[in-house]
Amino acid sequence: MQRITRRGLLGTAAAMLAAPAIAQPAWPAGPIRIVVPFPPGGSTDALSRLLQPALQQQLGVPIVVENRTGASGALGTAAVARSTPDGNTWVLVFDTHAVNPALIPNIGFDTERDLTPLLLFGTAPMVLTVHRTRPWRSFAEVAAAARARPDTVTFGTIGNGSLAHLTMALLGRATGLQLVHVPYRGGGPLAVAAVAGEVDLPIATRPAIGAHIDSGALIPIAQTGAARSPSMPDLPTLAELAAPGLDARAFWGFLGPANLPAPVKARMEGAIRAALDQPEIRARVIGLGIDLDPQGEAAFRPFLSAQIATWGRVVRENGIRPD
Repeated sequence: MQRITRRGLLGTAAAMLAAPAIAQPAWPAGPIRIVVPFPPGGSTDALSRLLQPALQQQLGVPIVVENRTGASGALGTAAVARSTPDGNTWVLVFDTHAVNPALIPNIGFDTERDLTPLLLFGTAPMVLTVHRTRPWRSFAEVAAAARARPDTVTFGTIGNGSLAHLTMALLGRATGLQLVHVPYRGGGPLAVAAVAGEVDLPIATRPAIGAHIDSGALIPIAQTGAARSPSMPDLPTLAELAAPGLDARAFWGFLGPANLPAPVKARMEGAIRAALDQPEIRARVIGLGIDLDPQGEAAFRPFLSAQIATWGRVVRENGIRPD
């Protein structure tokens, strides 16, 4: 029989411990997919495609942006939540991500448990606008028209149960105004409808409708943050005008599946931050209307939990249902 020595056992154990490290594949080793859970033309799509070439340069592999739409962003996000945690599949979400758990009971994944909130890009108030063909030029004039003819003034959002929809529900409660909601399926469809004058009051973030504000097709009358955004210092808030305490800000965040390896998380976050540090990209992100303030997982996770609790309560109190 072969004699087993203590030195041999130690050598075998060392080799077994080293084997997983040797076998562990390098990351990234192939294409990386960023799921955009909304149609082309919206803010999540624009931000993803703005980052795409810089991330390809940083990581040295192809970055594929995939629009996977439906259920206010839940379908695309669910695909990422169920994906292998290998760093090859990510999702860039919008504020509907925090509303969906209350709005869609059978969403198919746990928003907080099944995803890794890697990076919060920043926030932005929404802008309540009037189409240029309408006669109103201030919130007071809109309110007077709505009181004179209840249930005739329409407002358009990116979808039923979206943050804009919930914000207008809170505004209605605070003011007694009876407005008619017209939901669209994402920022792109809303922007097309808004510039065509399909609704009286489009409400969305500047990334979604900013070009039409700049062109004069849409006239801004209020913003939805608790305080005025630095990007719109002259535009009053709804809290100032009619609904004290109202604070509704959109957010953009980058998430992956749960249980991602720490080195993968660190490298992807570093690559995104390096992209955002490029002056041209930073300027274009801010130009989209995002108040850019990148926050990592330690800050993003509790922020997301607070948003889910806040807007879930609004959904339940107002009896809002999905489309």
